[in-house]
Amino acid sequence: MRIIGGRAKGQRLKAPKGQALRPTSARVKEALFNILPHELSGWRILDLFAGTGNVSLEALSRGAAEALLVDVSRSAARAIQENLRLLGFSARSSVWTAPVLRSLRVLARQRREFDLIFLDPPYERDLIRRVMETLAETEVLVESGVIVVEHSIRENLEQTYGNLGLRDQRRYGTTLLSFFVRRALDGRIEDR
Repeated sequence: MRIIGGRAKGQRLKAPKGQALRPTSARVKEALFNILPHELSGWRILDLFAGTGNVSLEALSRGAAEALLVDVSRSAARAIQENLRLLGFSARSSVWTAPVLRSLRVLARQRREFDLIFLDPPYERDLIRRVMETLAETEVLVESGVIVVEHSIRENLEQTYGNLGLRDQRRYGTTLLSFFVRRALDGRIEDR
């Protein structure tokens, strides 16, 4: 696993030992960052089910202002912190070792908002529905922000979750990237 663009391009990332992680593949990550705006300056990233931190580290390398990475696994959190330290991104990031749904409620109480929310939960465990419903309720996504869900093609997502609507989907083998944005008051999904 390597950073593929930006200031830390080419740097290798560490993964927790003995864990059954499924890091975002280089192909999917490259596609994602070709779809997102090339200029991420000032963006605040929330990485749920962060695993190795692969996606947030890539965003930080490409100029994101800050990242909050959430994973329930202590060994994943230690690997993320080591990667942040090695790449020099520790000052612009935080790692929470906590359940995702609880973390979202804390962030809502703190009135924290993010420009990009990435979630890559374990496949086919019905976690996406619960997290998306909580994201819609908590409103931690800025008005012009985007939520990217990495999931199996066997998982069917709804077109809407509260005020969040599906804008686009891209398939890469057995993986789908689904892009959600806030819907306008009349229910339309605006292009960003």
